[in-house]
Amino acid sequence: MITYDRFWKTLADSPETYYTLTRKHGISNGTMTKLKHNQSLTTNTLDKLCQILKCKIEDICEYVVSYD
Repeated sequence: MITYDRFWKTLADSPETYYTLTRKHGISNGTMTKLKHNQSLTTNTLDKLCQILKCKIEDICEYVVSYD
């Protein structure tokens, strides 16, 4: 499972905010909800977030092995 817990830490450590992502950079509220609930995102969206936050993809998401 891919989790986006790292995204929230990266966002907190950056000069960007939830507000600037949605209003200034055009990230939709739907995308922010997907991040909050660890739902799938396109690679284009991940690329855009990396560009905005000036970070690597591993600063946004992590694959966690599930042994269900």
